[in-house]
Amino acid sequence: MFEKTGQLPDKYLAIAILILLTFGWIMSFSASLGHFDSYSYFFKQSVYITIGLALAFTCLKIPLYFYKKYAKWFFVFSLVCLALVFLPEPIGRTVNGSTRWINFVFFKFQPSEMMKIAMILYMADFLVRQEKDVKKPWMGLVKTLIIISSADILLLLEMDLGATIIISLTALIMLFAAGVYLTQLTFVGSSLISAVGIWLYIDGLNGGVRWQRLTQFWQTDLWINDSEKVWQTKQALIGIARGDWGGVGLGNGIQKYTKLPEPHTDMIFSIVGEETGIIGMLFVILTFGFIMLKGFKIAKGALKQKRKYSSYVGFGICTWLSLQFSVNIAMNLGLIPPKGFPLPLISYGGSSMIFVLIALGILLRIDMESRCEYSKQKNYV
Repeated sequence: MFEKTGQLPDKYLAIAILILLTFGWIMSFSASLGHFDSYSYFFKQSVYITIGLALAFTCLKIPLYFYKKYAKWFFVFSLVCLALVFLPEPIGRTVNGSTRWINFVFFKFQPSEMMKIAMILYMADFLVRQEKDVKKPWMGLVKTLIIISSADILLLLEMDLGATIIISLTALIMLFAAGVYLTQLTFVGSSLISAVGIWLYIDGLNGGVRWQRLTQFWQTDLWINDSEKVWQTKQALIGIARGDWGGVGLGNGIQKYTKLPEPHTDMIFSIVGEETGIIGMLFVILTFGFIMLKGFKIAKGALKQKRKYSSYVGFGICTWLSLQFSVNIAMNLGLIPPKGFPLPLISYGGSSMIFVLIALGILLRIDMESRCEYSKQKNYV
């Protein structure tokens, strides 16, 4: 299972990850000060980061062919975990009408976060095994849709639209990178968007808030819109405006106390803006951008060495994290309606933090395998 490459992780990439992780650790603590038990959030986040780093370090020692060999079973296990959330309490856990968690007493596990990396590992294996079918009109798309829908159905039943969108887009973009016909991909992508729109509308007719959140966000100018569905966006923008260029100082923000819902998770970028200003926001964006550019370069390098599985995995990881990062930033800046998207490496949360660090550990391993001597490289995938 473990195999040495004789190479150290890319120091610039590793340092950038640790810098952003440390910054997020500090900001999540500051953002949680609005809660009575804020120190418990700090302690839990510290534990999550420690577990995530330990698992990421372990991933540095595991060759990519191990993931390729067991990708199918990891995907099946993730599907089983997605189904387990529907068991009655104390196993399943429902919060605010959404059933997304498995209760482990001291830790609430969210299987959708595991599915994000499981989908990438399995899709990469699928793209390598079905390389010829993927490039045939419709054949690759039909098979991919079967894989995606197996996860999407469970995610939609959990009322987790955000994870459904991220996982589906990541898989389809990986399919595009593998050479599927653009015409068919555009047709399927449009069909999926239409299906999501219909699902949102039906959910709204049955009393769901998602359709209202979407329509009320766009119905009129934000600042004269009295709907409670845009309250969160208004407070996020007020916080960013208060921060100006330099911010009001760490811990000195006021939006997190009573005004801004979920300041330590989905809306943490607004707290970054309020307390560290535009400079802090640019620091987060540029540092994450550097990590992603390095990641895509690693994926491209693996492809040049004809290690297609490693390349697809690296590309999938960077696509997933880039999508989630972009959507969270857009949500905090009032460009799209608010939705449950944690900011990678910054937001508070156990499942999200742990699996993001695991994914980055795998990305570093891909680079290590690319730089090792040929006698070992020929065994890699």
